[in-house]
Order: sequence, then C-alpha cells, then structure tokens
Amino acid sequence: MSIFRHPKPQPEEPGRGAAAQPAAPEPETARPSFDEIIAPGTAPAAEPAAAEPAAVEPEPESVVEPEPVVVAPEPEPEPVVEPEPIVVAPEPEPALAADPEPALAVEPEPEPEPATAAPEDPTPPDVRVDESAPAPAPAAALPVLDENEVLAAVEGRHGHPHAILGEHVRDGVTVVRVVRPLAETVTVTGASGEVVALEHLVHGLWQGAARAPLGGYEVTATYEGGSPWVADDPYRFSPTVTEFDLYLFGEGRHEQLWKMLGSHVREHEGVRGTSFAVWAPHANAVRVKGDLNGWDAARHAMRKLDGNGIWELFVPGVVDGAYKYEILTPDGAWVDRADPMARRSEVPPATASVITKAAHAWSDDDWMTQRAATDQHQGPMSVYELHVGSWRPGLSYRELADPLVDYVTALGFTHVEFMPLAQHPFGGSWGYQVTGYYAPQSTYGSPDDLRYLIDRLHQAGVGVIMDWVPGHFPKDEWALGNFDGRSVYEHSDPRRGEQPDWGTLVFNFGDSQVRNFLVANALYWLEEFHIDGLRVDAVASMLYLDYSRNDGEWLPNEHGGREATEAISFLQEANATAYKRHPGIVMIAEESTSWPGVSRPTSEGGLGFGLKWNMGWMHDTLDYVEKDPAYRSYHHGEITFSFHYAWSENFMLPISHDEVVYGKGSLFEKMPGDEWQKRANLRAYLAYMWGHPGKQLLFMGSEYGQPTEWSQENGLDWSVLERPEHQQVFDLVSELNAVYRRESALWAHDFDVEGFEWIDGGAAQQSVVAFLRKSGQGESVAVLANFSGVPQTMRLGLPEAGTWDEILNTDATVYGGSGVGNFGAVTATDAPWAGRPASADVVLPPLGVVWLKLRR
Repeated sequence: MSIFRHPKPQPEEPGRGAAAQPAAPEPETARPSFDEIIAPGTAPAAEPAAAEPAAVEPEPESVVEPEPVVVAPEPEPEPVVEPEPIVVAPEPEPALAADPEPALAVEPEPEPEPATAAPEDPTPPDVRVDESAPAPAPAAALPVLDENEVLAAVEGRHGHPHAILGEHVRDGVTVVRVVRPLAETVTVTGASGEVVALEHLVHGLWQGAARAPLGGYEVTATYEGGSPWVADDPYRFSPTVTEFDLYLFGEGRHEQLWKMLGSHVREHEGVRGTSFAVWAPHANAVRVKGDLNGWDAARHAMRKLDGNGIWELFVPGVVDGAYKYEILTPDGAWVDRADPMARRSEVPPATASVITKAAHAWSDDDWMTQRAATDQHQGPMSVYELHVGSWRPGLSYRELADPLVDYVTALGFTHVEFMPLAQHPFGGSWGYQVTGYYAPQSTYGSPDDLRYLIDRLHQAGVGVIMDWVPGHFPKDEWALGNFDGRSVYEHSDPRRGEQPDWGTLVFNFGDSQVRNFLVANALYWLEEFHIDGLRVDAVASMLYLDYSRNDGEWLPNEHGGREATEAISFLQEANATAYKRHPGIVMIAEESTSWPGVSRPTSEGGLGFGLKWNMGWMHDTLDYVEKDPAYRSYHHGEITFSFHYAWSENFMLPISHDEVVYGKGSLFEKMPGDEWQKRANLRAYLAYMWGHPGKQLLFMGSEYGQPTEWSQENGLDWSVLERPEHQQVFDLVSELNAVYRRESALWAHDFDVEGFEWIDGGAAQQSVVAFLRKSGQGESVAVLANFSGVPQTMRLGLPEAGTWDEILNTDATVYGGSGVGNFGAVTATDAPWAGRPASADVVLPPLGVVWLKLRR
C-alpha cells in the first residue's frame, strides 16, 4: 500500500519557534585563514610589540590584521622569530569517559634570567598588586588546531565536536572553546566566578584560557547593535548515555532501550534540558535541528560515542519542541530523519519528532496487581476490536474514554483490541505501515491522552490489547528506510529486505541491534502504556523467506530452506522476554498457515505466543454460513472441521476487520436471506462462536449487525442502533458475554480436549451441531446449533438426567427471534442415547442456537 510522502520542515517554516541563537546582525566579515594566524605568543612581523600591551584596547577584527589568539600577552615580550605552528592530527575515536583534547602546542620556556636584586617598590603597601595571585595561562600554552578539524566543528560536521569545543584541561591548562559566528565579543563565566575573555580564532571559533577549571560555565556573546546574549553550552556536558547502556545495546540486550535512545527531558549535572541519542552506524556526522535552533542544525552537532554508532548530545535549557536528526551520509549528503525512538510525533502530514515527558498519574494499581497474578490465557476472553479513528470519528483518545468504556462494559467484553496505535503517516493504512514505533498516533492526541484512555478502561475492568507490526515498515524517505544513507533497519538485500505485497521494507532480524529495537518496543508498550497484550500482525510473512515471492526473488536460509530462521529467533526472543518481564500479559499471533508450535513455549521449540488466531476456523465457518440453509447439509464438514485441530494450538476465533472490507461486505451482509433471516443467522453464528473452544474476537459494528461494510473514512453507522431489530442483536451479544463470563465451562478448558465432548457432530442432514463444554469441576454447558431454516425436535444424549435450563436461546423474541424454544428448560431422563446415560427431546429453533445447563 503506498504511503503519502510528506515534505520535511524547512528552516524558514513559520510556527517552529524562536531560534536558540539570535539572528546575525549582518553578513559575516571575512575571517583570516589559518595561514594568516600567527603562533600564540608572537606578534605580527609588520607590527612591533607595544610597550604596554595590557593597557591597549584590542584592535577590531580585520582582514588585513588578524586578531591575536593569545588571552593575555606577556609583558614586554622580546621580539622573536615566528615559530612553525604545531598542527595536531585528529585524535582516534574517544572513549566514552572523556572527549579527546587536541594536543597543546607549547612554546619552549625561555632561559631564566640571572637573578638581580629588585628595586624598592615605592607604591604604598595597601595599594600594591599581589604578585603571587594566579595569572592567566601564558598565551604560548594555547593549542594550535588543524584547520580542517576547526571547520568541521564550526560547520557541525565533526564526528567528535566535544573534542574541539567545550572546556578542556591539558597539562594543567584550562582551555575553553565555543562557536559564535558574527559575535563581537565572547566571554565565559565559570561556576567558580572567574570570567574569561575569549578571542576569535577563525570561522567563528572563540578560544581562551582560564586560571583553573571552571566547574561549568555560561557563554556571553555580544553582537553589533544588540544586547548581550547569555546561554549555556551543550559542549560542556558529559554523555547522558552510560557505558553500561552502550554495552547492553552492543550485545542486543537493552530491554529498556527507549530510556537510552531518543529525546529525554532531564536534569543532567545540575541543569535541566533535553538529551538526544540516536543509532546511526554509517553516519559521518549527526546533528539536531528543530525548534531549539530555528531548524539550523550547525550549532548542535552530536558526538559519536562508540563503534556501534551511538550519537549523543545534551542541550541545556530545552524542554519541548519539534526536531529531526540531520545526518551526513557516507556519500557526503545531508538527509533529514525523524527520530526512530521518538515517543511523540507531529500530527500528519507533518513528520518531525516531538520532545515529550510523561506526566500521567496512573490509577490502575488494582488492575496491574491482579494482572500480574492472573493467567489471561486460562480465563474468559472476549475481545472487541476497533479502529480508534473510525469508531467515533473526530474523538481524541481522551474524548473517547467515557463513551468507549460505557459501550464496552454494556456489551460485557473482557478486552478491547486497538488496531495499531503507533505513529503512521497515512490513515488509509489503518496503522499497519508504521513510521514511529515508540510514538502513539498523534492524530488522536498526546501520549498521556492515550495513557488516560487505557487507565480508564482498566479502572472499568477492561483489558487492552494492541496490534503490533514488527514485520515490515514503509519506505517514507524521512523515516527508517536507508536511515543514515545505508540500510540500517532493513536487510540490505531486497530479496530479504523488501515485501512486494505491500511495497514495504522488511526488518533485518539477523542484526542484534535491530532485534533489540523491536524487542524493546514490545516491552515499551507493555510497560509505559500498561498494554495487556500484543497481537502481532502478519506473522506468516515473517516466517517464510519465499512469502509472496516467486522463484529467484528470495534467498534460502543457511540450511537451504525457506524458513526464516532469523525471524523465528526474533519472535521467540520477543515472546519469551515479554512474558518474563510482564507476567499476566498475552502475546497473540496472526498466523495464517499451519506452522507448528506457534503457541507452544520456546522451551519446547515453539514460537512462544500465548494465542494464535484461528484463520482456518474463520474462513471455513464463514463459507458455511454464507450459504443458503437449504444447501448447508452438503457442506457440513466446513462447520465441523475445526474440531479436528481445535487443540493443536491455543486458538482465538477472529471475526476481524479483514473480513468486512474491500468488498467483502459486513458480517450482517454475508448472511443469506431476507432481513429477518440475516439477523437470525448472525445471532446463531455468534452464539456458535462463543460456544466453540477458543477465545473470541469481534470487529466493531458486527455487534449490532451494521449492514454496510466498514469504511475507515466514514466510521460506523450508529444510526442503525436506533432500529429495534439491531438493538436486539446488540442485546444478544451483551447476553452472550454475560453468560460466557459466568459459566466457566465455556472457557476453563479452551485449549485441551478435556473441556469438550461431542453430543452429535454428524447430523449433516439436519444441519445441526451439538457438543458439550466442560469446566473440569463437574459443570457442563450443552451447545446446540440448528443452522437449518426450520425448527426441529431432536433426541439428544446428555451426561446426566435432570432439568437442563435453557440459559440462552438466540431465537427468543427479546432478541428479535420467532420465540421457538423449550419454555425455559428440558427434562433429561435415564434413557441412554448415542452412548450417553441420559437423553432428552430438545426443540431447536430455526437458524438458532440453544445453550443448556443442568440445574443443581
């Protein structure tokens, strides 16, 4: 499915906020070249040294007469021959603990003069200068830098800008360097109180020496015609990413990766600001652009911390705003990318990432405690699937909370399942083409708004499942694809790295850092948003290397087979880690083939999912009920075939969004016959589904029989509920859930044959399917389905004699049926039938399902 491409924000785009630095008062005047810079401590050959340099005002910057680079000239310097400057080669990549400092070019110390007796000082003692006070470092101690290194740092394309900029102590000399193009004067004020005047070197780089380490500092710059501008300096801070973080990510085992990478408002070394960290292993340079700098990234170049390609920068004073990363590719091009680890994004069609900080105060402690102590797989689970944007179009996450909670609790569903909530640029993809894996879809509100919605559902006793899409991602040029000029997240070989069906890219599951990105993403939603389960989309496309590919379009695995061993390993890791870190959650696979062991533990060689969508059941049963009742007897195997494999996996029975779009019609419209027959068929089908072994999932609109198929643009047709006959379908679903949750026989043994017995599975001529569901504690529910169009009375065997109450009848008049039934109960006698010790004559309504339970 194609994705709209959205232009990246331009620096001049209105509404981006004020730049962090003032606009230049005028174009920059020419700066001296490095060949024109004289060595520190020397005077220009054409200008003799002044007798008292300390008392002379500094000359303005000039093309002809470059600025001296010394901080404080020595008194009465001797004329010297200009020495050759010492050019320092670039240092190797620095260790995390400290950024490299260029070597100092130090003048040879002069030979000491013979000691002579000092003349008596006539100055009164109370006004004498303390000769023992620390003096500024001699100018000769300031370093000479390589011009290419300086240019790279000034232009924001240096891989280690902290090695040039910031405060550095070397051989007892404290040097401070900052970049302030077009400034007239620059000083730094240290936490120690010392004020250091910096001198311009070249290209906007200023440098000076302090008497002692400053312990942090602020930079004051003046510009022509403007007030002094005071700011903190990003290049004075140590990394916010620890060596342990780097080690874990290098091993592919950082389970809270979102706390390491991305943007984070934090206090660092006593200063509040935002840290930025991104993985760009092939980049030559990375810098941050956004509201923090007027979308001019040159002043915020990041440093590379390690060989894996982690780049980092702490920007003091910044706590909000949009941003992107500007990346210098190996080919020498600058490209803009959204932050892969951003936890908030702009509202489409805008594409930038947004600095955010969670502030929601959770009120679901009881739910979370109970969840951790409960196995959801063994309890009742009926799931209401919905698309946030079209359930009630126009509602935000926060506005959705009250009506959705009221609606779902009235229906009695145990869970809701949201179609993908991660950031996606094109609404028509329904969220299945993700560009921001850690950011909730911004169309519907902030991350805290989503937290509020989930919190409210939990407080109402409703669990939350979310669709998760780790198999593929779109090719939008500002997102994950070709992230730093090379394949980073996707496999570099298109035979592995592209999904032809959807025009998307496939994750490189064999890369440990990519796997870490995805595994941590699953944990992020479970932990930061209290999601109770993830339904993993398109698992089949991940399991087979030849999925939707012709011969020659795919690469076999290391054994020569079609199984995607790297993806299999990833799924096992994701499931095992999720269950380990968050007991009580559920992982669900949408897997459409007969891959063995999808819901078996990884310790037994399975994929480790808790549940698997039973796509075969869905297709077979829909094929059956779509047929006219007169012909169903010839297709009896379609309605009963699922019982041959019902316990091979832990199944969920889905009637999902996929079955009510693209011309397939709504669930109501699939049913044959007139309006009354359609509703009767729908009620019978849903009661059969709720009685069948497995958990249930129903897509929105099906619960009241919406006649038209789902449209993401138009939303649900709520006006249908104003018609009594559709409200009666709603009431039937509500009763199904109520009885289902109350009767443990209907869910306690969904995944083993001990919870099931046939009563009659071979009544093809009658189009009847009859079976028992058992709790394991002596309770049973008889599920009797008549898919023919006429009422029938049948002798059926039952496990015990006695009164069996009719706890559900889909043909009851209260649900819009014809009222055919058993007057509330049947009496079973000790008359054996079909191998059972008791039996009863039961009236089965047309296109109806009856549930019976023995009265105790």
